[in-house]
Amino acid sequence: MDISALAIVGLLIALFAVVTVMRVVRIVPQARARNVERLGRYSRTLKPGLNFVIPFVDRVYPALDLREQVVSFRPQPVITEDNLVVEIDTVLYFQVTDPRAAAYEIASYLQAVEQLTVTTLRNVVGSMDLESTLTSRDTINSQLRGVLDEATGKWGIRVNRVEIKAIDPPRTIKDAMEKQMRAERDKRAVILAAEGQRQSAILTAEGEKQAAVLRAEGERSAQILQAEGEALAIDQVFQAVHRNDPDPKLLAYQYLQTLPTLAQSGNTFWVIPSEVTSALQSVSRAFTENLPKVAATEAPAPVSELTAKAEQDAARAAEAAAEAVADAEAVADTTIDPITPNGGRVR
Repeated sequence: MDISALAIVGLLIALFAVVTVMRVVRIVPQARARNVERLGRYSRTLKPGLNFVIPFVDRVYPALDLREQVVSFRPQPVITEDNLVVEIDTVLYFQVTDPRAAAYEIASYLQAVEQLTVTTLRNVVGSMDLESTLTSRDTINSQLRGVLDEATGKWGIRVNRVEIKAIDPPRTIKDAMEKQMRAERDKRAVILAAEGQRQSAILTAEGEKQAAVLRAEGERSAQILQAEGEALAIDQVFQAVHRNDPDPKLLAYQYLQTLPTLAQSGNTFWVIPSEVTSALQSVSRAFTENLPKVAATEAPAPVSELTAKAEQDAARAAEAAAEAVADAEAVADTTIDPITPNGGRVR
């Protein structure tokens, strides 16, 4: 029994020693801090690493996180200056800089930061209308950060950033805003379409103008070239006529060729120069004098078959020409007014 009692006592002593060592040695992780109270009063703050405390005298509190923390608060109803209730969802970025102040200056710094954010947000947004609230997030963020950083400095907390995650106006306001935006987009679409039509009309008019100018220039160039060609042709004909020195017979024949053209023109009144009579007489004499005359009493010369056929063809051509000249003279005698020496009228 004595041996068993000694073993139990030794076991208890060993267990007490282990517990004592565990309470003496405290290991604090990196970016953490733990406050120590000695006999109920703040003593010191344990730094990251190996630390020693007095067991049963020093009380070590839970570790505080020294890293930057992100807290997202639930949406809060806020009334704007124009009496509209909007739901604003905020996100807060803060960091514990003084573990002692964070533990002893305020009971719950997270709850305090949340309530301070809500009240500050209502004060800031309450002085702005809905449109300013929706378009001035940076202004609201900077004002919130300034107020929170000043208020939480004594709590050992530094507010780095405050962001508004969402601003939700009432459903009716959303519908009205959507209609307004739709109307604005329709307006811009109509304006852009009108601008496009205007530009298209301008470009079309400019293109038609340039095309008309080019066509006019082309027609002018064509007329100039045509006139130059006609002038050159007339000049060459005139030079050829004077160079070859035509006789009156050729001119009379040209008169005869012009008469059918004048008759086909469809005019009921046309003028024939008086020189046509003399020209027709010249043509008649030219055909009758130059035609080969074969006497009926002359004995036919012995010719070959081809020569006889050629003479027959020539005789028929001469007879046809003589008949044409006689018809032309008859037409001229019936259409020329002999009273006017320089011309006549034909009905």
